[in-house]
Amino acid sequence: MSLSPQRTQKEQAITTGTGKPVVGILADIQTFNGRTRHVITEHYTQRIVTAGGVPMVIPPSTDTLLDQLSLCDAIVLTGGDDPCTEPFGKPTHASAVRVDQLRQRVETQLIEHLAAHSPDMPVLGVCLGMQMMALVAGGHLSQHLPETHDTHADHWDNDHEVIPVERSSLSTGTVHSMHRQAIEDPGSLSVLATAHDGVVEAVGDPSRKFYLGVQWHPERTQCTQLGQHLFDELVRVSLK
Repeated sequence: MSLSPQRTQKEQAITTGTGKPVVGILADIQTFNGRTRHVITEHYTQRIVTAGGVPMVIPPSTDTLLDQLSLCDAIVLTGGDDPCTEPFGKPTHASAVRVDQLRQRVETQLIEHLAAHSPDMPVLGVCLGMQMMALVAGGHLSQHLPETHDTHADHWDNDHEVIPVERSSLSTGTVHSMHRQAIEDPGSLSVLATAHDGVVEAVGDPSRKFYLGVQWHPERTQCTQLGQHLFDELVRVSLK
């Protein structure tokens, strides 16, 4: 099943009724006191509202994903725990804190579906979201930074500098990161920025309208160009 290139009048009204694009935010799945919840932090919604978009939380569901996507003009793939890498041909590291597997299946389905049927839908992947983009693109991860980088602490709930590669539209600046793993090979995606220690900080697909993954958390980054500006661009491009 693929998304129709033409929306129904009801679907169009969601965007054109206010002139604001709908940005779907894929929720994480977490368990508290034995109860499963769909979770995002309010930072994502605040950034999207500030950018002029309408945030819509997408609860992970393989049965309704395509219906949910049909209501969206852009997508944000949120942060979370560590991916299970067996589906991508690698054993999962013993130190990994595995993300909920339903979320991973839905996120994989979402990324694959957009690539095949709606490649021009703007996508911003954050932290885990970026890593999933790379895995689906045929890449692989460094699954435990303490084993590979003496500077691993710089990436765990800390601020650090990122440096864009030549011809990248990203800016140099200070970002907030919180991750144990990092992209080692981006697959078919292009590396757009790295950290001071060589850790891949941004990837994308220049052939698509807006397909950007960042290892940092732009929703919690104070540097405007590497924080709010990314959401501004996501919303702006979705209006074209």
